[in-house]
Amino acid sequence: MPQVLRHTGWMVVRQARNLMREPIWIAMMVIQPMIWLLLYGQLFSKVTALRGGASSYVEFLTPGIVCMNAFFGGTWSGMAMINDLDRHVVDRFLAAPASRLAIVLSQVARAGITAILQALILLLVGLALGVRVHGGVLGWFVVCAASALLAMVFSGFSNGVALLLRREASMIATANFVGLPLMFLSSILLSTALMPGWISAISRFNPVNWGVHAARNAVVVGGDWGPTGEFLLFLVAATAVTCAFATWTFRAYQRSI
Repeated sequence: MPQVLRHTGWMVVRQARNLMREPIWIAMMVIQPMIWLLLYGQLFSKVTALRGGASSYVEFLTPGIVCMNAFFGGTWSGMAMINDLDRHVVDRFLAAPASRLAIVLSQVARAGITAILQALILLLVGLALGVRVHGGVLGWFVVCAASALLAMVFSGFSNGVALLLRREASMIATANFVGLPLMFLSSILLSTALMPGWISAISRFNPVNWGVHAARNAVVVGGDWGPTGEFLLFLVAATAVTCAFATWTFRAYQRSI
């Protein structure tokens, strides 16, 4: 286990260095969610029915955008695995004494760390817009935890799909096919009470909605920690499942070469 953790940490640093070589991606990862927050927050600011008990729509929207950003970041993280497969980086790792488990876990861990950093930036932007985290320090921690777990859930899934399909075009199609429906089957943009009955029923089983509810309880409600803890535990369980899926597909990839 210490070797797995050490190799995972080394590979996360490697991926961070790769990202630093393309600063345009860093800018897009920060600016794009801000655009959602600013534009949607202002566009629907006067529609009081959308606030879901929050003092403003921006306050209601902020935890949703944090989770949306983490969710999409995790969904697209398989592209890094596709890139490593195309450049035969994974094959070189397999020829080296590197932990096989760390090759997969590093991608998941990197997605979680990135989501936390983005969540902190978005919360600070929200504070500038008048958003108050009613849960205090614990609320900040819950938002970051929900963001990280949500990114890790879909990073495990995304990397598993990448190892199965191994083609960039197929990965893009799958990410779009999964991402948009799950976004609109969640309460990112509006409360569950305003959804049609069948969408509300489906959203109860949507991991994206678990993260949104946990983060929104921390920001808007500032409490309700029992259900919040349950949502986070659901995300932990989902992370374990998708990581197991990614590990299984990685072993299938090893057998195919």
